[in-house]
Amino acid sequence: MTGFYGNGIALTEKVLDYLWGRQNLTLNNIANVDTPNYKSQYLSFEEELEKRITTARNQQGSMRSVGHAISNSYATLHTTAGESSRLDDNNVDMEQEQVELVRTTYEYQIMSNSITNELNRLRSAAKSF
Repeated sequence: MTGFYGNGIALTEKVLDYLWGRQNLTLNNIANVDTPNYKSQYLSFEEELEKRITTARNQQGSMRSVGHAISNSYATLHTTAGESSRLDDNNVDMEQEQVELVRTTYEYQIMSNSITNELNRLRSAAKSF
């Protein structure tokens, strides 16, 4: 969604997608808290997204190249296989998962508000014409 709207909305959209995936993984971990041998999973994307945007901005500097970097970024799925403190080899920590769920929910809400505010600014600007 680059071009007229710039990269802000595209970036927000991509982050919302990643946060949605992170929330689903956290809910899956919580659902499997009593599954023997289950290993918790988590999603990371911040470092990859930052690296791609910085590289695109430094090499080419155009809005289009940054937009391309945003759309071609990806999240990484991690499994915490080496950690386990239970006899059934399940390593889901409910307290940690609940904190992660709340944190992700707040981040999602902040990003949703951000895109809503941006669209409201564009709507307000369009009314003045």
